[in-house]
Amino acid sequence: MGENQDDVCRASVAGRGTEGEAAPSPPVSRQARQLRFSTNGIPATNRLELWENHNAKALIPLDIRTMDESPLEAREISLGYGSLRFGGVTGSAQVVERSERFIRQNPTDAIAVFFTLRGEALFYHRDGHEVIKPGQAIVCDADRPFMRGFSKGLKEMVLTIPREDYLELSGGEPLLKPRIIEFNQGAASNQQMRALAGLVSDTLSGQAGEKACPEGSVRDLLALLVSGNDGGSGAGYLAAAHSHIEDHLRDPELGTARIAAAIGISERHLSRIFAEAGEPPGAYVRERRLELARELLTDPGRQATSVGAVALQVGFASQSYFTRAFKSRYGITPLALRREALPGASR
Repeated sequence: MGENQDDVCRASVAGRGTEGEAAPSPPVSRQARQLRFSTNGIPATNRLELWENHNAKALIPLDIRTMDESPLEAREISLGYGSLRFGGVTGSAQVVERSERFIRQNPTDAIAVFFTLRGEALFYHRDGHEVIKPGQAIVCDADRPFMRGFSKGLKEMVLTIPREDYLELSGGEPLLKPRIIEFNQGAASNQQMRALAGLVSDTLSGQAGEKACPEGSVRDLLALLVSGNDGGSGAGYLAAAHSHIEDHLRDPELGTARIAAAIGISERHLSRIFAEAGEPPGAYVRERRLELARELLTDPGRQATSVGAVALQVGFASQSYFTRAFKSRYGITPLALRREALPGASR
């Protein structure tokens, strides 16, 4: 995402509330069930079997084969929140499959979302095949036969949700064919999927916060994705708006009109969603810019960057307005804060 796929979505969801119109009360925070796996230290002859066993327990059962005689290399961290499963996977070249026979023996009743971060993947299904590239996600019913091939290894995130829950979000519409959706930053990016990728990434890395419970936000974003923007709640739109804001925070032209257009709603609707969350969109953008400015001003590696340059880097077109806004928010001028944090800094 952006210049570095490995840093995908690291700030797509900015750690703020996602309450919105008609949104249900957020789920009570609960302790995530965490599982980890690594082939490090495991004899090569046992790795494939243990890798299959782990995936069956952590995400979905898979029939896995290596591409050649090289020992399998694989790592995974998975988290379970209620009925949702989150996974972060890295591995060497391999093929994973769920054939009709395998599905009969190992039904999972789940919809899976695979976010490709590194390495192209071939995805074979009943209606043909797809090439999934970094920055693309594929959504599929895990009980419809598929085969995925990673000739150069893989790095991806995985989200699974029970099919019953998916059908509730989609208004009863089943997922008959795999669906590919862009989540990489750019014109083709789907803001709801990008926000969902950010939420999955933050959940796996712990950046969502110890008390955060991602279930409600995940379901809200999935509702937007599967309903074509017709059945989503304010919480889902709010998360998508936060994602777009983080991507374009440094752009001085970022405003309500652009944010609303990016996530597919009117400016009035956007303003109402933000107001119900407790902060108008313009105030939210200004607060995020000031928070970023404070980080830059106290970063020893950036002490040669002038205050004026910092103002421009975080999206303020006017240094004087930036200084006034910063002092109003933090009770100190940007230059004074820098001198306190970085003795010897003079600009």
